[in-house]
Amino acid sequence: MAEPNKPEPDEKIPVKRCMKNCCLYHWRGKVTVLVPLILLPLLVHGCLTQSPEIICLYLLVNMAIFWITEAIPLYLTSLMPIMYLPFANYLSSDDVTKHYFSGTVVMFYGGLVVALAIEYCNLHQRIALRTIIIVGCSPRRLLAGMMMVSSFMSLWISNSAGTAMMCPIVKAVLNEMDSEKIFDVYMTQEEEHMEEGEPPHLSKVAMSFYFGVAYSATVGGCGTLIGTGTNLVFKGIYETTFPSSKEEVSFPLFMAYSIPLVVIALMITMYLSLLLTHMALFRSGSKSGQALKQATRNKDQVETVLRGRLEALGPMSCHEIQVVIIFTLMIVLLFTRKPGVFTGWSSLLSAMPVGTSSTVCICVILLFALPTQYTFFKYCCGKAPFPGQTIDSLLSWEFLHRTLPWGLCFLLGGGFALAEACKVSGVTKYIAKAMSGIQVLPSRLVLLLILMFTLFCSAFTSNVVVANIVLPIYCELAFHLEEHPLLVTLPPTLITSLVFLLPVSTPPNAIICGYGNIKTKYLIKAGLLPTFWGLFWVYLNSVTWGMVVFPEMSSFPDWAKEYKNKTKAGILLDNIPVFN
Repeated sequence: MAEPNKPEPDEKIPVKRCMKNCCLYHWRGKVTVLVPLILLPLLVHGCLTQSPEIICLYLLVNMAIFWITEAIPLYLTSLMPIMYLPFANYLSSDDVTKHYFSGTVVMFYGGLVVALAIEYCNLHQRIALRTIIIVGCSPRRLLAGMMMVSSFMSLWISNSAGTAMMCPIVKAVLNEMDSEKIFDVYMTQEEEHMEEGEPPHLSKVAMSFYFGVAYSATVGGCGTLIGTGTNLVFKGIYETTFPSSKEEVSFPLFMAYSIPLVVIALMITMYLSLLLTHMALFRSGSKSGQALKQATRNKDQVETVLRGRLEALGPMSCHEIQVVIIFTLMIVLLFTRKPGVFTGWSSLLSAMPVGTSSTVCICVILLFALPTQYTFFKYCCGKAPFPGQTIDSLLSWEFLHRTLPWGLCFLLGGGFALAEACKVSGVTKYIAKAMSGIQVLPSRLVLLLILMFTLFCSAFTSNVVVANIVLPIYCELAFHLEEHPLLVTLPPTLITSLVFLLPVSTPPNAIICGYGNIKTKYLIKAGLLPTFWGLFWVYLNSVTWGMVVFPEMSSFPDWAKEYKNKTKAGILLDNIPVFN
C-alpha cells in the first residue's frame, strides 16, 4: 500500500499537487533565484539614473530577504558585500574584507573563547550548583538560583553560550525530580493530547526553569558589550558611522547604562512574571500550586541530590583556579582600560590606542600558554619520574575548533560591511529622509515608536540581523530628528535582544525550544509578559537613568552638527573604521 503523500508509480499526479510539492520542497531554490531577478529593475533603475543609493538598496533588500528566509545559509548571505561592493565602485575588496575581522569581531570571539574555557573545565557546573544550594532548593528558590547564575554568566560570555551551559544542569535537576517523584515534570497524555509515540512535553512548572534560564541569559547579555552579538553590532556600526564622536561607548559606561534599570529591574519582573504564569503565584489552590507545595516539602531531597552532584566534582582543581584567575583578569582589564574616571592602563602603557580586542586577546593567549598543572617542576627537580605524556593547556585547540561558532564572524562582518556601504552610497540618508515625517512628533514618542518597530522586526528574525539592518538607518535618522545618535541607536540595540515570543527571535529562545522539546505556542504564551516588561524598562531607562550616564544624549551634539553640515555640502568624511 502506498504512503499517504506518495503516489503510486503509474498514478497521474494533478498539476495543482505538483505545484504544491514543488513550492514545498524547493522554495529555497526559488527564493534564491527569483528574489534577485524580481529586484533587478531596482538595480537597472539605479544604474540608468546613476543613483548610488538605489544600487546599494538592491544589495540591502537582497540580503534582508535572504537573512530572514535563510534561503541560503545565514552566514553565507553575509559574504555578499565582498562579491557586490567592489563591482558597485563603493569599496575595494580590501576595504570590505577588513570588516570581517575587525577589532569588534575579535573582541566577540575572545569572549567566546573564554566562555569555552569555563565550559572545558566544568567550572560552570560548580558555580551553578554552589549558587543553587546557597539560594535554596524549593522550586521557586531553585528558579531564582538558576536565573541568577545564568544572568551573571551571560554578563561576561555570550547569552547563547550561557544558555547552552545551563540547559544540561536544568535537565539533570528535572530528571532527578522526576525519578524521585518530587513533582510532575511531564504533562500527562490527556493534558497535552499527544499522539502515540510522541515524546512527552514538560509541565508548566518544569518549563519555567528553561524559560528562566533563557530569559535571564538574554537579559544578562544586555549588561555588557560582550554579552550578546547585537551590542557589538551597535559598537561597530556607531564607531564606524561617527568616527568623530566625542562619546566613546566604553565597557564601563555601557554597563553603567544598562545594568541598573534594564538588567536588575528586568530580572526581578521576569522572575515575578514566571511565578505568576507558571508557578501559581497567588493561586495556591490550583493544580500547579498543589504540586509546588508538595515539591517544597521535598526540598531536602533535591538539596541532597544537588550536593551529591557537587561533591562528585571534587575540590577545585588547579585547572579551574587558573581559569577563574584569567576570567577575573579579563574583567579587570576591560574595566580599567579606559574607565573615564581615571587614567586607564592603555594610556599609560602605549601612545597608540589599545582597544578591547587587545585586552581580550591577552587572556585568550594565556589560556593556551598555561598548563593545567605544574607537576613538571617535580620532574625538573628529580622528585618524580619523567612523564609519559605532555601536559595539556587550559584550553584545547581541538575542543575550540569543534565548538566555536565560526560563522558568526561572517554575520557580524557582513553587517559592518553593509553598514559602511549604506553610509558611503547614501542609502541610509535615502531611507531616513523617507522616515523624517515623524520629526513633528514629540521626541519621546518618536523613541517609543522606534522601539516598538524594532521589537516587531526582532520577533520574526534574528536579533543580530535586525540590528545590522536598522541601526545604520537610525544613525542617519538622528540627524533628521536632530537628536543625539546614541538616543536612537542604543535603546533599540537592547530591545532587539528582549523579544521572547518565537524561537527565531534570540539564540537562547531557540536553544531551550530544541533542548527542552518546548512547543512554540508555550514560548509565545510565556513570553508575552516578559516582552512587554522589556519594552517598558528599556524605554524608562532611556529617558531617565540613561540621561545620567550619557548626559550628552539630551541634546544634539556639536560634532553631529558639523557632520550634518559637511554631508549636506556633499563633503564625505573619510571612511575609517574605528573598531575598538
